[in-house]
Amino acid sequence: MAPAAPDLSGSTAFITGTTRGIGKQLALALADHGCNVVSTGKTTDDDDSELAGSIEQTAREVRDRGPEALALELDLRDEDRVEAVVEEAIDHFGEVDIVINNASAIQLANVADLSGDRFDLLTDVNVRGTHLVAHEFADHLADLDEAWLLSNSPPVVTDRSPGKAPYAWSKLGMSFITLSLAEELAGEGVGCNTFWPVTAVDTRATRYFGLGTEDDWRTPEIVSDAVLEILSRDPAACTGNSFYDEDLLREAGVTDFSAYNLTDGDPVPMSAQMFDPSFEREA
Repeated sequence: MAPAAPDLSGSTAFITGTTRGIGKQLALALADHGCNVVSTGKTTDDDDSELAGSIEQTAREVRDRGPEALALELDLRDEDRVEAVVEEAIDHFGEVDIVINNASAIQLANVADLSGDRFDLLTDVNVRGTHLVAHEFADHLADLDEAWLLSNSPPVVTDRSPGKAPYAWSKLGMSFITLSLAEELAGEGVGCNTFWPVTAVDTRATRYFGLGTEDDWRTPEIVSDAVLEILSRDPAACTGNSFYDEDLLREAGVTDFSAYNLTDGDPVPMSAQMFDPSFEREA
C-alpha cells in the first residue's frame, strides 16, 4: 500500500528550517497535497552563503505546485522576531493550522569538548526555539476546530547520552515541550506529536558530521511521508505521541522501504539508536 495522501487544501503550514533537507522536503510534500506554506529560516536569496537553498527558493517551489507560499526570515533565537513572524503568517493567511518545529542545531561532542556558547546555541535553537514557536501559536491553534503542532525530535527514552549529551538534551527538550503541550491543550482539538526517523537521513548535517555512509541513509521523503500519515488522522485523537517514521508507515500498509534507501540493503537504525541504544526494529 502507498503512504497516506491527505487532502490539505485550505490548510496552511508554518515550518521552521525550510531552506534544505527535511524541512524543505516537508514543505514540498505538504504543498503537493494542497497545503499553503510559510517557509522560514535564516538563509535568504540575499545571503552570500555557498550553501544551496533559501526560504524564497522553497517558497517558489511551493508556488510551482499550486498552493500559496510566504517566505519569512527567522532566527529562532530572536524572541521578538518569532513573535513578529508568527503574527505576520496569521495575518497573511487568516489562520495557520499546521505548525512544524523542524529547524535544529546539531553538535555531537562530549561534555568536556563542548564550549558554553555552542551549548547555548543547541539549547536556544532547539529547546527555546520550539518553546517560542509553540508559545506564540498555542492560543491560535486552540481556537481552530482542528490543528497540529509537530516537532522533529525523538522519543524521551533515556536519561543519558554519552558523547553527545548536550545535543541529546536539546532534542529531547523539543519532545518534552511538545508532549507537555499535548496535555495542556487536551480537549482543544490540537494534535501535538513528535516524529523521528529510525535511520539517518541524507541531509547536509548528516554528511557534514559523517554520520555513516550512503548505505546507512534514507531520503528525506521517508520523513515527509510519515508526517503526511500523521496529518491524515484526527488531531483530537492523535495527540501526545512520539512516532518513528517506520512505525507510522507500517501502520499505513508500507512493507517495502527500499524506495527510500540511497543504496541496496537495509540501513541500520542509527538515528533511533542515537538516543535509544537498545532500540530494535519489530520483527
